[in-house]
Amino acid sequence: MANNELSGPVVTTALAQWLLTLEKRRYTYRIVFVPETIGSIVYLSKNLEHLKQNVVAGFNITCIGDERCYSFLPSRRGDSLSDQAAMHVLKNIDSGYKKYSWLDRGSDERQYCAPGVDLPIATIMRSKYGEYPEYHTSLDDLNLVTPAGLEGGYTALRRAIESIEQNVYLKVTVYGEPQLGKRGLYPTLSTKASGDQVKAMMNLISYCDGSLSLLEIANRIDEPIWELVPIVEKLVTHGLLEQSYTATKFSSV
Repeated sequence: MANNELSGPVVTTALAQWLLTLEKRRYTYRIVFVPETIGSIVYLSKNLEHLKQNVVAGFNITCIGDERCYSFLPSRRGDSLSDQAAMHVLKNIDSGYKKYSWLDRGSDERQYCAPGVDLPIATIMRSKYGEYPEYHTSLDDLNLVTPAGLEGGYTALRRAIESIEQNVYLKVTVYGEPQLGKRGLYPTLSTKASGDQVKAMMNLISYCDGSLSLLEIANRIDEPIWELVPIVEKLVTHGLLEQSYTATKFSSV
């Protein structure tokens, strides 16, 4: 049961080690290792009110170690920040990923998203439990789970977490399109790569009215959020963008 049982704790441990290296974190993190079903039920029974008041997003981590296509199982509501981040990342790293529905649930998301609990917990996997031929057989071993598969699962979840950390609201500080050349933001040599970057920058700016988050903008302009973050940082440094954690803070330009 290498993929079904072992891969989740391995990848989760690696994510915990990465989180500890971050100098600045917008959110705090709670990492839970429990046996399936009975463990999550007991954990919720002891911590439910605290979790309901404080959990912004979360992921159930299981079946994350093979090299097959990625899979996604949404929260019960299907529109949480976790769902949005997971779908954005998977669309950009594996356009052929398999999207399941809440009716295909089978792991601890059943408890975390149950009526009355309603935590925003989604699931990013490689081969989904119950859907690969080696599931619950002796072939679910370290031939199925590989270093490359684990690394891919880790990368997907890390990018989902980064997307949530970096998901600020943005407002442009000038009227009309800003003059980029005098700020050193327009390339002096025109190439396809530089042209694509300018297009992404201008598309980003065009949606920065303070009402949309960076993740929402990334989806609208069809760019990975991790490629927009360096652009945002440059625009903020040059005073062209303001950022906030809410969509209601900004006044008119």
